[in-house]
Amino acid sequence: MKSPKFAIPLALLAGFAQALMLTPAAAQPATAAAGAAAAKVSPVAPRKQQVQAIIDEAYAKFKGDTRGKNADYIPVLAKVNSNLFGIAAVSTDNQVVTAGDVKTAFSIQSIAKVFSLALAMEEQGADKVFEKIGSEPTGRAFNSPVAVVDMPTHTANPLVNAGAIATVSLISGKTPAEKWNKVLGFYSRVAGEKLALIDEVYKSEAATNTGNKALSYLLAKYDRIYSDPFQSVDVYTKECSVGVTALQLAKMGATLANNGMNPATGEQVIKRENVQEILSSMMMAGLYDGSGGWAWHVGLPAKSGVGGGLVAVMPGKGAIAVFAPPLDEAGNSVKGQEVIQYVANRLDLNLFSPASVGLK
Repeated sequence: MKSPKFAIPLALLAGFAQALMLTPAAAQPATAAAGAAAAKVSPVAPRKQQVQAIIDEAYAKFKGDTRGKNADYIPVLAKVNSNLFGIAAVSTDNQVVTAGDVKTAFSIQSIAKVFSLALAMEEQGADKVFEKIGSEPTGRAFNSPVAVVDMPTHTANPLVNAGAIATVSLISGKTPAEKWNKVLGFYSRVAGEKLALIDEVYKSEAATNTGNKALSYLLAKYDRIYSDPFQSVDVYTKECSVGVTALQLAKMGATLANNGMNPATGEQVIKRENVQEILSSMMMAGLYDGSGGWAWHVGLPAKSGVGGGLVAVMPGKGAIAVFAPPLDEAGNSVKGQEVIQYVANRLDLNLFSPASVGLK
């Protein structure tokens, strides 16, 4: 059952003109649809100047943090410059705040799982995806075969590898190439600009993805994969190898924050009714084994990738993305976590805090 919609208090409406990222006439989005989206800015979102100041603080504070190390089980990721560091925030009215290396492309990795889930839900509907994939945390590593065996659903959720491969298998396409082109086109629409495969990453992953192939056949044993197992793994490997920048990733997050409408293009890319289920999956399983601690300390739906990306969504307000390759033991960007927790605390963004809706 969908949650009831509550009326916005008049006191909050009165503060509408002070909302985040006040949009001067010269900065209005180019399309009429995007302009309409800008009219729906949260009345309790922080102002652009506040966001820029806090992000600048976070960038300076954590730039010198040398903890963590690059992922090395995918050989090409070990070669990425570990000093790269970028922060980008995009609001639901398409205002942008950045610091550092926000235009350097990196592989999206597991963050892709969020948007393949969205695409599968577009085609199958939320109930069918829930039935076939599930949405339960596994309590085990993201690539665990034991989790597949132990969980009653045998996939558990769409943000671990087994569930993500099964999600890809749900997406329609007469051939693997057709399915892959559909996935890449969908990601590009969410980002509002054309994205592309990083071929070097794809080749490196394809040469070392034996574990994911094993997961696909284990899923087949339980009838929990819905097209050819190895073809599904190949499309999954390609989606993880898509190149994004921190700025593009923030735009993808902002599309989720904006009820599925891209705030730059005005296109309704993701169905409004699917957004809450997508965000709930991100909250429960978005940071691998660190998801519970993240919910406790930060309280924002988020998704990480072993390429060093991390994106967090503030529904109705916007999204923040960080790129910093060194990871903790769970596979999450060390700087990314520190930055987003710092920004969320300074700007009262934690969804579990009354301050996030203006109640101080």
